[in-house]
Amino acid sequence: MSAHQEHPPNWPEKEPYGTADTRDDLWPRGDNSCVLDLELRPRDEELDRIWIRDTYVNCFVVDGSPIYVATGTTRPAGRSGPSPWNDGIFVWTAAALDGPWTLVDTTGIRPEAEKGKVWSPEFAGENEPGRTVVAPWQEYWHDEQGKRGNVWAPEVHHFRGTWYVVACMGDHSRKVGTFLLKSEGGIGGPYRVAEGNLDKPFGDLVGDAPDGVDPDVYFHIDGGLHTEGDRAWLVLHNDLYARFQDDMEDIVPKTDLPKFQQTRYSEEPYLEGAYVLKHEGKYYLVHAAWSREAGADRYAYDVRDGKQCQYDAIIAVSDAFEGPYSKRWTAGVGAGHNNLFVDAEGGLWATFFRNPAAGYWSHDSRVGDSAVPGVVRMEWTGPDGDRIYVRRR
Repeated sequence: MSAHQEHPPNWPEKEPYGTADTRDDLWPRGDNSCVLDLELRPRDEELDRIWIRDTYVNCFVVDGSPIYVATGTTRPAGRSGPSPWNDGIFVWTAAALDGPWTLVDTTGIRPEAEKGKVWSPEFAGENEPGRTVVAPWQEYWHDEQGKRGNVWAPEVHHFRGTWYVVACMGDHSRKVGTFLLKSEGGIGGPYRVAEGNLDKPFGDLVGDAPDGVDPDVYFHIDGGLHTEGDRAWLVLHNDLYARFQDDMEDIVPKTDLPKFQQTRYSEEPYLEGAYVLKHEGKYYLVHAAWSREAGADRYAYDVRDGKQCQYDAIIAVSDAFEGPYSKRWTAGVGAGHNNLFVDAEGGLWATFFRNPAAGYWSHDSRVGDSAVPGVVRMEWTGPDGDRIYVRRR
């Protein structure tokens, strides 16, 4: 048997293009996934686990040793979710994927602050001439309904010896969009805002904001960082990207960003959480998309009037970062808004969190098991197949 034949096969494509694959093999299950046992904070003791959305996990080699990092969108104490405000970005680390996972020690930077919190709008008082920790548009504010300002979907990266965080101010912020933080120390910070984000998020005004959000403050969201050698790119939701300047203070171009060349659905839905991984010489572009019931036995991504069911991870592959990308396929059922990463032994993984906002995991019987820091093993179908799926049975 050849090396190519040793890889698992591609599944036949679902027809028509845009049909969701709902097979049980593509679910994170007990035999291919787990929920990480992250160190609890005082706010987590009643639930006895971390409540988290947009779970992000990665592995970096620093000073010759692997370090695993985890973060995501968390909620403040006493609240059911992260909006209309939350209290910042927390980071956990471990020497191995199975832990133990501990909060980053930030007590030497902010002795009075909660351990593990590397950035928050509440740190605005640390601003000083020439060093901005929280830009004016990221600060908390109040209206007749109360406190506003939330940060979403952070990623942590180690690039050219420096730690970075990419995150997004959410729908209840003065401006909505993606920004970059640069550490002036270790993974715990202290962090400051990149120069390109002192006045606004990256990119352009979108022009089409969600209901209830002022379109004059809505920029591109869900930003992530892709690095390769000495180069770095910003990846934004749906189809946009930009190269970072060599000093990592801003993107090039600053506006009118280029688009990934994608094989779109015949009716392109709203996509979120774009992420790019280079694996075995190919580029894998991941999106999150809601599968919707489109009849008694069909689920699709290209139908807007169906009932939301699962928040899936869909992937396309290309020979080049910018594309053109192949047709997409369902890589993980209910695993949307995730990232792909490679562990210290070369194993391929993805994150998941079980979206409690709608669909399957929002049901009363399941919502208690939603919003988790989950990881699931993935499998690559080899150089002939060039697909990545949740590890199937």
